[in-house]
Amino acid sequence: MNDASQNVTLDKHFDAAGQEARLYAGWEAAGAFGAHPQSNAAPFSIMIPPPNVTGSLHVGHALTMTLQDILVRVRRMQGRDVLWQPGTDHAGIATQMVVERLLDGEKTNRKEIGRDKFLERVWKWKAESGGTISSQLRRLGASPDWGRERFTMDEGLSKAVREVFVRLHGEGLIYQDRRLVNWDPKLQTAISDLEVETKEVKGSLWYLRYPVEGGAEIIVATTRPETMLGDSAVAVHPENPKYKDLIGKFVILPLTGRKIPIVADEYADPEKGTGAVKITPAHDFNDFEVGKRHNLLSPSILDRQGRITLAEIGEVPDFTKSLEGMDRFAARKAIVAELEAQGVLEKIEPHTNQVPHGDRSGVVIEPLLTVQWYCNAGVLAGPAIAAVETGKIEFVPKQWENTFFAWMRDIQPWCISRQLWWGHRIPAWYGPDGAVFVAHDEAQAQAKANAHYGERRAITQDEDVLDTWFSSALWPFSTLGWPEQTAELAKYYPTDVLVTGFDIIFFWVARMMMMGLHFMDDVPFKTVYIHGLVRDERGQKMSKSKGNVIDPISLIEEFGTDALRYTVAASAGPGRDVKLGKAKVEANRSFITKLWNAARFCEMNQVVPNPDFNPASAKLPLSRWILAASNKAIADATAAVEAFRVDDYAFAVWHFVWGDFCDWFLEFAKPAFAGGGADAAEIRAVAAYVLGVLLRLMHPITPFVTEEIWDHFGYGAACSLINASWPQAAEVSETAAASADVAWAIQLISEIRTVRSEMNVPPSQKSPVLLKDASAETLARAAAWQEAIFRMARASSVGELAGEIPRGSAQAVLNEATIILPLAELIDLDAERVRLAGLRGKAAAELDKVNAKLANEDFVKRAPEAIIAENEERRASFSAEIIRLDAALSRIA
Repeated sequence: MNDASQNVTLDKHFDAAGQEARLYAGWEAAGAFGAHPQSNAAPFSIMIPPPNVTGSLHVGHALTMTLQDILVRVRRMQGRDVLWQPGTDHAGIATQMVVERLLDGEKTNRKEIGRDKFLERVWKWKAESGGTISSQLRRLGASPDWGRERFTMDEGLSKAVREVFVRLHGEGLIYQDRRLVNWDPKLQTAISDLEVETKEVKGSLWYLRYPVEGGAEIIVATTRPETMLGDSAVAVHPENPKYKDLIGKFVILPLTGRKIPIVADEYADPEKGTGAVKITPAHDFNDFEVGKRHNLLSPSILDRQGRITLAEIGEVPDFTKSLEGMDRFAARKAIVAELEAQGVLEKIEPHTNQVPHGDRSGVVIEPLLTVQWYCNAGVLAGPAIAAVETGKIEFVPKQWENTFFAWMRDIQPWCISRQLWWGHRIPAWYGPDGAVFVAHDEAQAQAKANAHYGERRAITQDEDVLDTWFSSALWPFSTLGWPEQTAELAKYYPTDVLVTGFDIIFFWVARMMMMGLHFMDDVPFKTVYIHGLVRDERGQKMSKSKGNVIDPISLIEEFGTDALRYTVAASAGPGRDVKLGKAKVEANRSFITKLWNAARFCEMNQVVPNPDFNPASAKLPLSRWILAASNKAIADATAAVEAFRVDDYAFAVWHFVWGDFCDWFLEFAKPAFAGGGADAAEIRAVAAYVLGVLLRLMHPITPFVTEEIWDHFGYGAACSLINASWPQAAEVSETAAASADVAWAIQLISEIRTVRSEMNVPPSQKSPVLLKDASAETLARAAAWQEAIFRMARASSVGELAGEIPRGSAQAVLNEATIILPLAELIDLDAERVRLAGLRGKAAAELDKVNAKLANEDFVKRAPEAIIAENEERRASFSAEIIRLDAALSRIA
């Protein structure tokens, strides 16, 4: 027994709060998480999806990090040289906003203090407050190689970023272009699609009469009348007979007097609105594509602050001139009023619209035409698509490959520049005439400029930084030392598996594939294990506005880390979102308690590890049965992990530990524990052996409680379970007969318990157990298991039925025999029939209500998905209850 546990027996309860930090520190001190590049062991590597340095642990982290930790702990125990690479992302916008808020509190801002001072403040904040997420991952029991922790802005990764940018630019795959981006007018930067949150907004649909040159008119509908100032065309479907004669003609754009063409384009849906669509290429992504197809002008009428600008639309009437510099929403009101005054406004209809908002700023996002840096994702996507098509990379579950292909085959140029100060500054410098010099550093850029101009000219670096996803895309190889050819890069790349949510398949997973294949000439990982999102217990998405956000740290503090880890693992079915609630974690804590109590029971019954015990020597049927069950649990758990079915793994250990070991083996073993002799010695040795197996089996899911028990029993040195070997199946003789024998006893006792429970027989009342039509083998088994049947099934006797079935008996069937329980003397059978019939009536009434709801098309159409799922669960529950009650009634018919 180790120094940490000198008590005679285990404490009554596992003190998670008191022991977890000590156990984790023990693992770290022992170097248990470390990778060993020089070892001969086969590698197994996983890259942590780097959480934002500004972040704190949320339920999504709890899920993905638990799943990864389970995989790496299993592989570690299987003897692999595991590298679980940790690190954090510099999170450009998020981190800049945090520090800007601090400056606001000091009555200053970044522009006042300047770029260099601002960046100093960010690094200072990072040093003081940026480690929160890493410390919280320790609370979760995560076991990455902390000594190798990286940060996307550290010098090594920054060198990799510059190298990639310079090379891709040299290959023509990074370039500047003027295209539409998601523009955040508050943060003053382009943002990615992932940072755009679409909100349902109640607004209006304005129908506008555009006069056609020559006398007719065409009516268009818009949710954004202010953008009409930048209209370049009106599009109609080429096959729409209503407008066929107008194609090629021009309309006079109200408020500007500009002539714009009516073009034929399939983007215009004849069934939607009026069938005619105003085209504003500079302020709508679909319109931008229409504009490209028809070579339309793309005048911008909103500036970077979201104010009206008229610089690109030429001469306009006085009213329109008055809009210059006006906020977009104020301009909308003014324009609608003027259109109404001019008789251009046909009508206004209420309209619910999906409006993009910045997820951090909260303001409405504008599609804006700006010059940005782009990466030619189309070229880079080809090898990534091929890698999945040929099976070099596999998605688990496989259906996510379809999502991947849909995105990748329609990929657009990737906007990689951001108008921020915090991030990887773009390694491009400009000469006085705008010439661009891309280089690893300023000295190299200056040398290029000198050669270009034939003399030294001043150069200035691009003000923008790179999209955070750019550096994240390099994570699988930059963290291993690339562009240097390190031992780590040679051994751990490509990595084995990437574990992540489906929401970043495109933003991160695909881009790692593109960059890895391009620069390493190999895939960055062999398997992509996609898990669902974590929702509340009703299946609703968590949000602050709903008040249903769950803090994993508070769950850890209340129920222990193991209970939380087991809950998310058991819920993580393939392609399925995880429903998480406090009640679920609390319920799973009982599993941890069950294991702890079983260990205490073993210890109180002198169960101690016996390294000399050979499972093949086991003689008792009970011993052979539990050893065979142990072998099955090992096989099931191992197969589940190999198939990335962590939920099946969790179920396999639950079934074995709670069911086979605790509920049956230890209960059956009580007489042996109380007695002496060879049988008792064997049962104790078997109990110790199987306890050692199940602790190793459970450790990757519930590391703390298993390590504490392992250490306390003295299976190994302190904090050594993490590096113990994964259990292997043992040689056990004559398992078939033993398993059949014990399985029969379990089934008999279970059937009797079920009947007694359904009939409401008080536990204090014992009843005879009579066997009708039983074979000689069954009667022999009943005699052999008599003690267990008396004790565990509350039987007063067990034997063959002689004569007729006693009046008032309940019945159940087991194989060829019918189990008879005479209950007339124990309960009022008539009252019991009435009670069961009443319960059935209530269940049937509830089922009818639920069926009526789910048959109501209007309810199904309008109700949230979570409510539908809840009602379907209730329907299944009531249906099962009716079947159970019908069975109970039939037993006493």
